[in-house]
Amino acid sequence: MSSVEGTSGLNGHTTYSPENQYKLPSFCIDEDRPMKVVIIGAGYSGIVAGIRFLQRVKNLELTIYEANAGIGGTWFVNRYPGLACDIPSHCYQLTFAENLDWSSFYAPGPEIKGYLESVVEKFHLGPYIKLQHRLTRAQYDEKTGKWHLTIKRATASTDNSNPQIRQGTAQDEHEDIEVTADVLFTGIGSLSRWHWPEIEGLETFRGKVIHSAQWETGEGDSGVKTKWEDTVKSWGDKKIGVIGVGSSAIQIVPALQPRVKTISNFVRGKTWVSASFVREHLVTLANGDESVDNYTFTDKDKKKFRDKEYYREFRRGLESDLNGAHLATLRGNPLQQGAREIFEKIMRQKLSKKPWIAEHLIPDFSVACRRLTPGPGYLEALCEENVEFVPENIKRITPTGIETVDDKHRDLDVIVCATGFDTSYKLPFTFIGRDGIDLSKQFEPHPRTYLGIAVDGFPNWFSALGPNTGVGAGSLLIIIERQVDYAVAATLKLQRERLKSIEVKTKAVDDFDAYLESVFGEKCRSWYKVGKEEGRVVSLWPGSCLHCIKALEHPRWEDYDYEYLDPDNNRFFWLGNGNTLADKIPGSDRSWYLSPEEVDIPGLY
Repeated sequence: MSSVEGTSGLNGHTTYSPENQYKLPSFCIDEDRPMKVVIIGAGYSGIVAGIRFLQRVKNLELTIYEANAGIGGTWFVNRYPGLACDIPSHCYQLTFAENLDWSSFYAPGPEIKGYLESVVEKFHLGPYIKLQHRLTRAQYDEKTGKWHLTIKRATASTDNSNPQIRQGTAQDEHEDIEVTADVLFTGIGSLSRWHWPEIEGLETFRGKVIHSAQWETGEGDSGVKTKWEDTVKSWGDKKIGVIGVGSSAIQIVPALQPRVKTISNFVRGKTWVSASFVREHLVTLANGDESVDNYTFTDKDKKKFRDKEYYREFRRGLESDLNGAHLATLRGNPLQQGAREIFEKIMRQKLSKKPWIAEHLIPDFSVACRRLTPGPGYLEALCEENVEFVPENIKRITPTGIETVDDKHRDLDVIVCATGFDTSYKLPFTFIGRDGIDLSKQFEPHPRTYLGIAVDGFPNWFSALGPNTGVGAGSLLIIIERQVDYAVAATLKLQRERLKSIEVKTKAVDDFDAYLESVFGEKCRSWYKVGKEEGRVVSLWPGSCLHCIKALEHPRWEDYDYEYLDPDNNRFFWLGNGNTLADKIPGSDRSWYLSPEEVDIPGLY
């Protein structure tokens, strides 16, 4: 057997001479390696990530960078009239942070923002959040295994009352700082980058042009706590045009209807304005009132919620039925046909005063090809005398209004563009991975990921609400929580095993991409397909909500490649010096494995 390093010894194994013996590191096996984690975004995803990283990762330096002047993500930025959650409020909360005081079945936007602020306060997350800090560039350094981030932050002189400053869009009074991270977690979401519609003449309109995602009327909207009602006080004699029939438009129209002279709703496509999949619960709360669209919780209701067992069953019942609606989104499933019949019946009933609208609004495509929304009050608002439903396509926008393809012109004072977001998943900043690869190019012609949370060529980066992680029915928040759990588990692996990098294999990305065949692929214009009628579905998980959280439950570490921190590239570097901290520190518990929380007592069979 040879004793020279690099030669073949017994059974082909390399042997080492005493002079070249591996030098043990100085740390103990359970001595936590310092970890620096940066989170981008302080909406639901970033808040959950901050809480879980702090809870589970020891010896941690954590920073959350938020571009806006407040936390809440989309619930901070969006303030349009009628903004509300389109799933039950008791399903739009975290598993570990219950709110027993939701005001209504579908909570208004400001209340959801307030809930998130209360979670930040409860879990003492505030000191870790840096507001008005916008990520403008991220680049992975292969030599160090760290992300190098450029952050544009507001200077001390910045005026928070400026709407552009509040939303991080102002270009002056900022400075750049450079930071690094061992792990980068992005919680940006898919509905955070809005765009103007491509309509001829939009820039020529002499009245107000407002986008639903940046609600600024120039009236009463200077403060971060402004109510939308204060921004439209002078609109009583104004003629309003609302472009769109997505979730935002469906909420804006009924909110503005009683406050303005007229509304013309320009609708290009069709959509299901759905009776909620949990409607049975809503009707029960309203004492059997079948006409109910929303329900305000009474003091009596809230008192019942104080009974932990009652509330547990109430919440689980809602979540169970919400998740159970998945089968109704599957093309050809009997439940889908049943849902279609119910939705169509209710829509026609609510449009009975103007029945012709139903022919232009009720879709030919199946339920959930587009995002579903309960739309409380929308159909009823379309039937009001001061609301006009316009199914003809827009030809152009003139200085005084909107002209449709039938050459009819409608004079308007305000145009509201409720025309959606950029759902291409191309990040609004430069994002460079290994070998200088740009993520925007990697995501052509469509995003390719591993389970929606990791991308090959971009080590030590995990995300929430990435491509193909949304669901047509079910709880989105539990998916966020499980995505965070996954990222934390990966970070603990990096820390525990003293790894420089963890990077998903290209073959694993290829295999997941091959698996992605969605039942939502029929012809209908949807943000699921980047606003196109046909094409690749880039937003939805290829299964149910429950399927997604099961898939994330046990990470397949074999789908990743690793680099070691050890200069000798020894995979057992993490074993350390042969000791635990208990071996070295006097007075330590050296029989911790006998603690009640450690002993796993089997049941009797």
